[in-house]
This record gives sequence, structure tokens and C-alpha cells, in this order.
Amino acid sequence: MIHKFDFLVIGSGIAGMSFALKVADKGRVAIICKTTLEDANTFYAQGGIASVTAPIDDFEKHIKDTLIAGDNCSDKAVVEKVVKEAPAQITELIKWGVDFDKDDKGNFDLHREGGHSEFRILHHKDATGAEIQKSLINRIKNHPNIEVFEHHFAIEILTQHHLGVKITRQIDNIECYGAYVLNERTNMIRTFLAKVTMIATGGIGSIYQTTTNPLVATGDGIAMVYRAKGYVKDMEFVQFHPTALYNPKERPSFLITEAMRGYGAVLRTKSGTEFMQKYDERKSLAPRDIVARAIDTEMKNRGDDFVYLDVTHKDAEETKKNFPNIYEKCLNDGIDITKDYIPVAPAAHYLCGGIVVDLDGQSTIRRLYAAGECSCTGLHGANRLASNSLIEAVVYADAAAKHAIAHIDKYHFREDIPIWNDAGTSLPEEMVLITQSVKEVGTIMSSYVGIVRSNLRLKRALDRLEILYRETENLFIRSVVSRDICELRNIINVSYLVIKQAMARKESRGLHYTIDYPNKNQL
Repeated sequence: MIHKFDFLVIGSGIAGMSFALKVADKGRVAIICKTTLEDANTFYAQGGIASVTAPIDDFEKHIKDTLIAGDNCSDKAVVEKVVKEAPAQITELIKWGVDFDKDDKGNFDLHREGGHSEFRILHHKDATGAEIQKSLINRIKNHPNIEVFEHHFAIEILTQHHLGVKITRQIDNIECYGAYVLNERTNMIRTFLAKVTMIATGGIGSIYQTTTNPLVATGDGIAMVYRAKGYVKDMEFVQFHPTALYNPKERPSFLITEAMRGYGAVLRTKSGTEFMQKYDERKSLAPRDIVARAIDTEMKNRGDDFVYLDVTHKDAEETKKNFPNIYEKCLNDGIDITKDYIPVAPAAHYLCGGIVVDLDGQSTIRRLYAAGECSCTGLHGANRLASNSLIEAVVYADAAAKHAIAHIDKYHFREDIPIWNDAGTSLPEEMVLITQSVKEVGTIMSSYVGIVRSNLRLKRALDRLEILYRETENLFIRSVVSRDICELRNIINVSYLVIKQAMARKESRGLHYTIDYPNKNQL
């Protein structure tokens, strides 16, 4: 079956949905969603969205904070673009129905998080992402030009390769014509043709054993673009959130927002001793890479599985008011955060690299855009400043929408794309192999490509991953295509990219810390 849309959006987080809303008046839009609209990284973002809105704040402060957090790897032009365009996008989110918390005077109730020099984080209690996601979903469902395809999984983007043309990473005229998409309800593979395609598939957290990401975060868009010979970079910069609720039986891990440290929470060892003063003068409000390494160091030195986050010294009612979801979640786990320390440990949280895009959100493949966590704009550099991700997503969705609308009349549907060849068999033992392989990748990445790395660990990870890669490709060739086998391929592809790009960086910088190239200013 062939579908034709002016705009094809793969992914349903803030980047994909805001792009869809911005282009929907100019043509028909399809949103491909591999589970439901709610199941996206955006929904789980607790802390908030960064923007200059207070009189005491200004663009230069936000720019400086972002550049410092990025460890001199950020693109200054991109940083300036995102910071300066942020207020207008906040206004548009509010117009779309997003309700940010305000104080008694009607001003935004701003939070401060690690690495920020001012209070500039807009939020909705401790469930900002959920508030944004729900508001955008409501707009999406009521727009006549947008059609949502839930439980559909994009297998590959369509390029000249599917017409029998051999393409290499060196040529600059690769074009995207849409995607092959699996309808999980019918197990049929459909061809979606589009004049413009937007990749907004989120992050890669599921390649690790412990992650705050929903388990749909398997790097699908990045893997598809890489296989199509698009450029991908900075994959070594994987951000581990310092404070995920420690519970080995729960996956994904429940996030304890950084805003709680901005509120005054203090990190302590299991013996109750405060320790961040040993690592940074900003203590518990240092940027995430520093805090995560400090916690990792303390846990390894002491042989502990977690440290504590202490907010017991703050007013109990105020804590409940500011962090109602965290309070309820912890209470259900037997922890009263107003009286008890919270056990926390770092967990894979955010990817700073991804599909390379320009200032208009264009990838190196023509007619293909990327936005959100799957993209590499240059904003984050070697380490993302807290709460900069959601604002980056809407700013770049806006840029991509404007560029796509301006150029779409030049594009036409490619009618000669062949249907997917679905030859193959499916055996029960194959499912067992896939499940085992997913777990093996998680073990490899968590053991050897975590917060602290070395040449030996990276080489060991690569050797083990290559065995799984060969096995999985052979399985993919002879099996009936399923979401499970495709996700396994994608997990292996993006894990390979993380390892190879980590091996290529002969220094410690930001989120990439290696004991073979230590930086005297780092742990």
C-alpha cells in the first residue's frame, strides 16, 4: 500500500508535533508513531524549558552558561539562535495551550538548575514535558490536515539506494522520498511517499541497562539516516542524569529532576556525608557531567550502588507543592522525601550528538530534516545545559518548518519506489535471540561505554558488538521484518557509532571522560 503526504513526520515528541503544527496549513501531514502519541521522551521531561523571560536575566547570560556547559564544543551561532528565538517559541507554546506555573503576581515561577546563572526555567510543577505533550496532542488531534499513524514503525527512509543506485557517504545529492513503515497491527509494510520528511525520533537511552528514557528510545532515526549515508556526529557525548531514583527492578528509571537541586537538595554519600564540595565550587549545582562523574567516583570508591539526595531540610509543604509527582512516586516506594533521603544513581539520559543539521534543520540528505534529541545542531557541544533540550526542539522545528514551506513546491513525489520485499520466515527461537541480544548490548554499553571510559574498555565493547552485529544482520536478512528485529539493528548501529566516535576522540571533554586522556581540570 502506498500513502502520499506533503510532509512525513517520524516521531511524536515536541519536535515532531510542533513541526507538524507549523506546516499543516500548507499541506497534508502524516505523523508516524511507533506506539502512542504520549509515549515520547518529551512526556517524561520533568524539569522544564529554558528561556530568558525575567528582567534580571538576559540573552548574554544564557549564551554564556550554554557555552560553558558545552565545554567549548558548542557552535556559538547556534547557541545565539536558540537563546534569542526562545521567548517567541515560549509564546507560541502558551498559545497552543501549555500552562506554565506562575507566582502570586502573575509572573512565571522560574526554577534554576545546574549550570544556570539565573532562574530561567519555566515549568509546570515537576511534569513540564507531560503538560507540553498533552497540549500539543490536543492541537494535533483537532487539525484536519494531520493524520496520526499510531503503532507504525519506520524501517528505512527512502533514497536513491532503493532505486538500485549505489550511493556513498561522499556524494552530496542523496535525496529522501519518504519511508518504508511497518503497520504493527496488520504486520504489513507500507510505502509512505513525501515531498519533505522530518526525523524526530528522540534519543538512544535504551542502548544502556539503566536509563531515564522510555524504552522506545532506540535511536531509530539516527540509525536510519546513518544507513542512508547521512552524516552523524558527536555520538560520544552521552549525558547521564546524575539523579535517577535507584531501583534495580524498574526500567526505565524514574527521574529525580535537577530542579530539586536548584531548590536546595544536597547530595550525600550513603553514610550521610556531603561530598560535592570536593569536586566543584558550585557543589550540587554544578553541570551534569561533573555531578555524574562525582557520584560515579564516590560509588566506586566506596563500593556503593547509590548515593543520597537530601531535601529534608526544606519546608515539607513547599516540597510537596513543587514536586508532587516525585513525592507520590517516592512515597509509593516507601520513601517520604520530606523526612527520608532519596537513593539516586546516574542513568543514561540524553544524547548531545546525532544527525548533523544546519541552521535550517536540514540534514546532509536533501528533503530530510531532523529536530529534537536525534539531531546534532551544535547547541549542546560536549554537554547539554539543563532544560535547553525542549527549547532547542521547538526552535529548530520552527526553522525547519519555515525552510520546508519555502521549498516544498520544488519537490515531487517519487513514483518509481519499489514495494518492500517481505520475503522471509519467522521462528519462535528468533524472538529469544533478539531479546537476549538486546540485553547483551545493554550490558556491553553500561560496562564499557559509561560515564568513565578507556581505550581498553572501548575496544572490548567494539569487539563484542561486532559479533552481535553480524548475527543480527544475518537474522534480519532471513526473517520476516518485525519491530523487534528492527529495533535491535538500530540499537546496535547507534551503539557502534557511540563507540567509534568515542575511540576517535583522544581527549577528555564534557561527557566523554577517558582515563587514557585525563584532563587535569576534571575528575
